Amino acid sequence: MAFSKSERRNKIRRRIRKTVSGTSTRPRLSVFRSNKEIYAQVINDVDGVTIASASSRDLKASGSKADVAKEVGKAVAEKAKAAGVETVSFDRGGYLYHGRVLSLANGAREAGLNF
Repeated sequence: MAFSKSERRNKIRRRIRKTVSGTSTRPRLSVFRSNKEIYAQVINDVDGVTIASASSRDLKASGSKADVAKEVGKAVAEKAKAAGVETVSFDRGGYLYHGRVLSLANGAREAGLNF
């Protein structure tokens, strides 16, 4: 039986979340990508708290979607560093590590976040 695109992504997402979990010392950088926007959160799963978040809706950045994703990565990294977070676990959310997800990760690394 063939999976739809969303079912396939959710299956991969569940498999990733079995191993990737955020703690207070190493929170999880979670990515959600819609057709128009991209969102990123730094989450402590033990306490159930979002430490920092950024989205393309908040930034009002212009350019290609990959450029906007890079700016979102920089913004979430700056907010996380301000909250005292240096190292994170990257959760790609079932998406391929390519395109906008890769640009967001590169932007976060350029801003000083380690993962």
